[in-house]
Amino acid sequence: MTSAKTGRLILEIVMIILSLLFLYPLILAIINSFKSFSEVMSDVIAMPQQFNFDNYAYVWKYINYPRLFINNTIITLIGLIGIILFSSVAAYKLSRTQSKWSNMIYLLCIIPMLIPFQSIMLTVLQLAKNLHLSDSTWGLGILYWGFGAPLAVFIYHGFVKGIPREVDESATIDGASGFKLFFLVIFPLLQSVTTTIIIIDVMWIWNDFLLPLLMVNGSPATKTLTLAAYTFVGQYTSDWQYAMTAMVMAVMPSIIVFVLLQKYIVRGVVAGAVKG
Repeated sequence: MTSAKTGRLILEIVMIILSLLFLYPLILAIINSFKSFSEVMSDVIAMPQQFNFDNYAYVWKYINYPRLFINNTIITLIGLIGIILFSSVAAYKLSRTQSKWSNMIYLLCIIPMLIPFQSIMLTVLQLAKNLHLSDSTWGLGILYWGFGAPLAVFIYHGFVKGIPREVDESATIDGASGFKLFFLVIFPLLQSVTTTIIIIDVMWIWNDFLLPLLMVNGSPATKTLTLAAYTFVGQYTSDWQYAMTAMVMAVMPSIIVFVLLQKYIVRGVVAGAVKG
């Protein structure tokens, strides 16, 4: 028992140290968000001489935070709805259809996870312009459907395979079929894994920088919060105290969502892995 307790204590200490290492950049950003420009430039690590919210008041007004918050919310909601809707239906159909074609289509659906975005971003940019998806919040949200679907299909597919086919047969006997069968019977059973996908994609879409930079950077009315933080750092000026403040204000909503729902991540992923 003593040996087990010692091992658990050591493990906890190691995990605490690793957690602090991962949290250090965020902690550093929060500390510097309360500093003046001279304090940031003199010593980044030191604590601020006094905590004041002048930087937050300035950034809130300068970037029009409520408007950008709405932009982020619209983009995230559009992306989430599309990813969950199309991925869940596709994963269910592919899981229930046993043929070489369904297996091939499933592989084609998840292979894009292995393709770096940087290698196709110019093609995506040109395609978005041709489809009139650039410079708009709804267009950016739609683009996330394609980038988020592979992982979502992979997770849903593994989970659906653990749902007995007898559930489908019973629902069919009761008169449910097609989309009615899926949305009234199957989809409610996917609640835990859907919550996992929502948390993962909220953290990704809300804090994404590169895709919004390519799609909506030239349109101030459609900028996102992360792009607004980037505006404080340029070729001729670098207001690091405002950049840190804007970044903290940008990521804090997604962090709050993660903290409130983080227990569902492990539950959903483990459930999908076991059932798959």
